[in-house]
Amino acid sequence: QVQLVESGGGLVQPGGSLRLSCLASGLTFSRYAMSWYRQAPGKERELVAAITSSGGSTNYADSMKGRFAISRDNAKKQVYLQMNSLKPEDTAVYYCRGQREGGGIWFAEDIYWGQGTQVTVSS
Repeated sequence: QVQLVESGGGLVQPGGSLRLSCLASGLTFSRYAMSWYRQAPGKERELVAAITSSGGSTNYADSMKGRFAISRDNAKKQVYLQMNSLKPEDTAVYYCRGQREGGGIWFAEDIYWGQGTQVTVSS
């Protein structure tokens, strides 16, 4: 069974840093583009960052550019989100997402989500 498990969330002070991890199992990780989304109470889920299956390309939401960095280790079947200069508005549940991708084709039938990990930025 496909499973994505996030870890690394917690309580941090404004300006602090945190690194989230997502461990994948039950899939060929190197064939999946990975991304991080977040959802704050009362708000819609939004994209944070994404990385292609090979790790050759990344993209970020504008509010996260320069502060967050996504990376992956295909040998370990993990994707990471390094978060720096955290702000209270970054408080949300962060979700790991995988979508099979290759040769410019994105497969809608192979999309998976993790359960999420809570990040709280507060003094």
